[in-house]
Amino acid sequence: MPKESHTKAAEHHENAAKSHRSAAEHHGKGDHEKGREHSKTAHAHSQSAHEHSDAAHKKSSSAK
Repeated sequence: MPKESHTKAAEHHENAAKSHRSAAEHHGKGDHEKGREHSKTAHAHSQSAHEHSDAAHKKSSSAK
């Protein structure tokens, strides 16, 4: 269902945002190693969000 894909995309966007905030906090404290770890996690969530968004779009388009 498109709704499930949209929901999954939203969850990954939220997780990406949390990881980005954590990365910024660690970089701000000078802990660049930990900041990079959070940045990598944020990137992975962003990619998953994009994939789920594409899937939701395709399912929505085919349902019409």
